[in-house]
Amino acid sequence: MNSKEFSIKIETIVKEKKISHMDAVVWFCEQHKIDITTITPLISKTLKEKIQLEATNLNMLKMPKCGTLPV
Repeated sequence: MNSKEFSIKIETIVKEKKISHMDAVVWFCEQHKIDITTITPLISKTLKEKIQLEATNLNMLKMPKCGTLPV
């Protein structure tokens, strides 16, 4: 599996289960009995950005110094 296929599977899980991208990655790993630390090469830049945005919105990451405008 390459990063594009992995991203498509994660997006499908997000839509079907109505969960966050972060939770979808964890769910996928649990279902396929994959160690979560081994999937790093499969996470595309786009998927990483989505996970980072979700984490920032949940205050799991510090806000960037430049800040973001409210939507």
